[in-house]
Amino acid sequence: MTPGSLDEEKLFAARLHAARSRPYLATALFALHTVESRQVPTMAVDRHWRCYVSPAFVDRTPLEELAGVWVHEVSHLLRDHHGRSDRFAVQHGLTGPGERLRMNIAADCEINDDVFGDGLAQPEGAVRPALLRLPEGQLMEDYLRRFRLGPYTDGLAWLDCGSGADGLEREWDLGADGAHGLSAQERDAVRFRVAQGITARPGSVPKGWQRWAQEAFHPPQPWRELLGAALRSAISGSGAGEDYTYGRPSRRSAGLPGVVMPSLRRRPPRVFVIVDTSGSVSDAELGSAIVEITAIVRALGGRRDLVTVLSCDAAAHVTFPLCRAEGIPLVGGGGTDLRTGFAKALRTSPQPDVIVALTDGQTPWPDARPPCRTVVGLFPRQGPARPWLENDPDYVPDTPPAWARVVSVG
Repeated sequence: MTPGSLDEEKLFAARLHAARSRPYLATALFALHTVESRQVPTMAVDRHWRCYVSPAFVDRTPLEELAGVWVHEVSHLLRDHHGRSDRFAVQHGLTGPGERLRMNIAADCEINDDVFGDGLAQPEGAVRPALLRLPEGQLMEDYLRRFRLGPYTDGLAWLDCGSGADGLEREWDLGADGAHGLSAQERDAVRFRVAQGITARPGSVPKGWQRWAQEAFHPPQPWRELLGAALRSAISGSGAGEDYTYGRPSRRSAGLPGVVMPSLRRRPPRVFVIVDTSGSVSDAELGSAIVEITAIVRALGGRRDLVTVLSCDAAAHVTFPLCRAEGIPLVGGGGTDLRTGFAKALRTSPQPDVIVALTDGQTPWPDARPPCRTVVGLFPRQGPARPWLENDPDYVPDTPPAWARVVSVG
């Protein structure tokens, strides 16, 4: 090895040590392509899964600490800190390198509370939440809302984990067209493999990684887009999804002196969620239903008053106006007939604009198309159907009707 060049033997030995200490991250660790760079203070990553490495940093850092840095950097990419930073910056109007440094610090706080220990030494200067007088176990976005650059962060100006940590491109980045970068599909495949390994054998995996794996392995459906399409369909008919208000008088009032006319106002959709709680639906799938209901509420801007939940097996049970998604009692366990749930939903006043049915599909469906948009979230079934879990051993479920928008859940 020539003086000043990158000690690849030490660097890759540290990566092997990291993979042995955190075997569930091995796929991601070996997916990184290293790039020697003297512009990088320590080690940094870009969103295309390149790892830029300072030769001087490798020389002065013990192998055990270097292994911890490997895990730290790949954690930024697995947890999509660059994408989350970009979205947070847009939502809150944040610009400039100072805000990106704050995002890097917050991202470090999210991952450093469970990176080190159990075979991985903590490098000198590693940022932990305690440094900012903040609790551990929170997400990057939570930390960003709770601190600003100031006395506690004055010594962190050197911190730079690269564009893969905060989304801001660096001068050393090779970019999307550079060599050895992973495509979007390849990056997703790496995340999926890691999440699959964690959920299959969680063992002693830290809680933060288990939470990440559940979300990566089961991302909520894009309910904002689905409900947007449902609402557009619902309001296409005369008077549907619309109401009149005197809070904003109609412009036509100018043509009728002395008369105040109301203006037409579109209201957000009322959503009725029917959850299949029959014996053929597992507890894990019911947990998935809770996740989807939470996503639906977020798609409606947090308006829980617009969402009603009904648990249904062979009979429709009590409907619950949504207060907290985590507190929804899902009762049932018998056979399945979601027609009773649809009938109850359509008897409510005011009627829903959208009905969302979360089910495994082992149910008969209404004969007639409901007078509102319907979205069916199906829990996937592998292999043959399981009719022995229904009351009727000869029961063969119908496929969802053509008038329903069908998406896969889980």
